Amino acid sequence: MAPIAIRIPPMPATTTLEPARLEFSPLIIALAGALTLSVAMGIGRFAFTPLMPMMLHDGVIDINGGSLLATANYVGYLAGALICMVLPSLFRRFGLAISNAAMVRFGLVSTVLLTLAMAFDLPVAWGSLRFLSGIISAFVFVFMSGWCLKRLAEMGASALSGIIYTGPGIGITLSGVVAYGVTAANGSAAAGWIAFAVLAALLSAVVWPVYRPDSVTNTAQKAAAATLGHAGDRWTIEQMILALAYGLAGFGYIITATFLPVIAREALGPSGWIEAFWPVFGIGVAIGAVLTRVIPLSIDRRLLLVLCYVVQAVGVVSALVMPSVSGFMIGSTLVGLPFTVITLDGMQEARRLRPVDATSFMALMTAAYGIGQIAGPPLAAAILAHSASHAIGFSLSLTVASGSLVFGAVLYGVSMVVYPARRG
Repeated sequence: MAPIAIRIPPMPATTTLEPARLEFSPLIIALAGALTLSVAMGIGRFAFTPLMPMMLHDGVIDINGGSLLATANYVGYLAGALICMVLPSLFRRFGLAISNAAMVRFGLVSTVLLTLAMAFDLPVAWGSLRFLSGIISAFVFVFMSGWCLKRLAEMGASALSGIIYTGPGIGITLSGVVAYGVTAANGSAAAGWIAFAVLAALLSAVVWPVYRPDSVTNTAQKAAAATLGHAGDRWTIEQMILALAYGLAGFGYIITATFLPVIAREALGPSGWIEAFWPVFGIGVAIGAVLTRVIPLSIDRRLLLVLCYVVQAVGVVSALVMPSVSGFMIGSTLVGLPFTVITLDGMQEARRLRPVDATSFMALMTAAYGIGQIAGPPLAAAILAHSASHAIGFSLSLTVASGSLVFGAVLYGVSMVVYPARRG
């Protein structure tokens, strides 16, 4: 009896890759991105803000020392963004590719360890730890944005992108609540750092399964590298305007984000409301991200950025106009509401202007943002050192920060006129 020939059709080349890509729904991916930013940004970067008053109270730092630690973190953020810019080129040069998911996992583990290390009584190492935390937060932001935005676009769920950027607001809110609890329990700043490390570890464990490295990203990056060549090293004037304007947002908000509890204490004196302003800022960030769901994708993102910058500029000076609890509440809310929208719209513009090799352009914009953040705390410290009082120094610092946001809004307006958007 002749053997029966059974023909098995070849499997599609992507079959073995699809389960890793489609195992999680778009909503799960967006929520994972949000919790990832809660760890890297809300805790890894901004946990220092609510802990600064505690560190001042414990006598382990002074205002100048706090400014230096903040600056170290922002310098690290810039360094991390610059590294993210050159990594794709280096990998292409050697015929390799970056697994964005693996980089995110690395960043989450590093954030937990670096946050925990701040609890040790080693002041000489704190600057280095904050610097490394800045590098890692940039890594996570850039590679998470590239991974999650790409996945959502492939699934036709770009409208969920705004959920991702609720992450900093969620992390800021949680860190503010934790700091309030530690303060209420008469705990030390070291206890606060330990609590934040535990929180970061728990959130990281939740999102860990989502970031499963696979060859999809690598294949896509190799294909892009084949068509990109050296063109990815050139930047257009329109792209540079976007990066500059985006960088001004980093300078515009950072003095408030760094010194908010300290500024409030200077203006209000002893008050039970002071610990509430930072969580209010975080809630505003999260609400702003949710509101992005109702904004049509057809609207020019630069127009939204103009509006966001103006709102944030008003929020920065609100406490100066109304140095009261209500003034700080309004200011915290107005600074927080556009925070996520600025980030989301900036990254969407990056993808629009540079659809191929978008991760590198996102890194450039993140670097510009980092430069703005670096300039803020030292400027505030210098102004404080030459002012008759801290109140006067903070007032001048916030006025300059608000002006930078207005200038950024003008740049976006100019870009809209000179380079009309072409959207599908």
